[in-house]
Amino acid sequence: MITKALPMRKRFRFAVISATAAVVVSAPYASAATGQPASQPAVTRVKTVAAFDFATGDVPENITVAPDNSLTVSMVGAPAGERPALVRISPSGHRTVLVTGRKGDGVTGNTRGQDGTIYYNVWSSDASRNGVWKLAPGGTPHRIAALPVGGVPNGLAIDPAGRTLYVADSQKGTVWAVPVAGGRATAWLVDPALAIKASAPVPYGANGLRFHNGAVWVSNLSRGTLLRIPVTASGAPGRIHTVADGLTGVDDFTFLSERSNVVFAALNTQNKVAVVFPDGTTKTVLTASDGLASPTATAVRGNRLYITDGGLNEPHDAKLQSGRINLDALLSH
Repeated sequence: MITKALPMRKRFRFAVISATAAVVVSAPYASAATGQPASQPAVTRVKTVAAFDFATGDVPENITVAPDNSLTVSMVGAPAGERPALVRISPSGHRTVLVTGRKGDGVTGNTRGQDGTIYYNVWSSDASRNGVWKLAPGGTPHRIAALPVGGVPNGLAIDPAGRTLYVADSQKGTVWAVPVAGGRATAWLVDPALAIKASAPVPYGANGLRFHNGAVWVSNLSRGTLLRIPVTASGAPGRIHTVADGLTGVDDFTFLSERSNVVFAALNTQNKVAVVFPDGTTKTVLTASDGLASPTATAVRGNRLYITDGGLNEPHDAKLQSGRINLDALLSH
């Protein structure tokens, strides 16, 4: 049974709220609890790329790396009761606002098409705004698909062909499919594995989402799981594989490289980043001692790992961090 949704701002507060690398070949999927930090750090030289003002609504939620190494960051806004935004962060840390949303709404997942078009989710109680939006280079933002009010559109990804967007709905236990060209959203997959665990203290189910190696990957925050859902030849979902569990507070995630199934997962409520290996085992690579403050998402570009910190707890240390991936230490697993 899905927990009744709380008002947007209260839900965020309640939820603490919420490479150029060697290829690692997939192994049979298993389950394992999060491991202990490695004796040799897998991520080093962690620093703050950009600091944000939580009180103004700068609550980073999601991140995408562009070919020029700039970063597109979703500022969800709602936890501070302020307007959300979609911003560009240059490699030097300079900030440019791309989109400013309406107060009371939230900007959540974002992704990027090959032509540079940015797609992003707007979470709103207004049926005229809730859904998937598009910002073409040099264009103005507009909605391409509506999503049902009462859900929480969260993680967002585009398939390699550039035809379909997939959206994780954190309240409805659903992955939505949306045509990139715009149109009606369809429920691609509805399954208990995506739903909120009734006894969970944090009422968010399907959360982060990535399209990777022919499959849709989804994290479930309330169940602490990472799921892999193959996309069949017809485009339908295949059998759900639980890659890992025991990932308490798992938010969004990313992969070591396009061909690797090694995952960097943000564990929001634990102030940790964990690596999930293809066999389902995990190890913690970053903690609060590295400056993590409610990490919401990760991204990789080359040997750089980027982390968005929502700063949901006092003193609201919202920021964007980066670190260097130590492949020898990481792959010694």
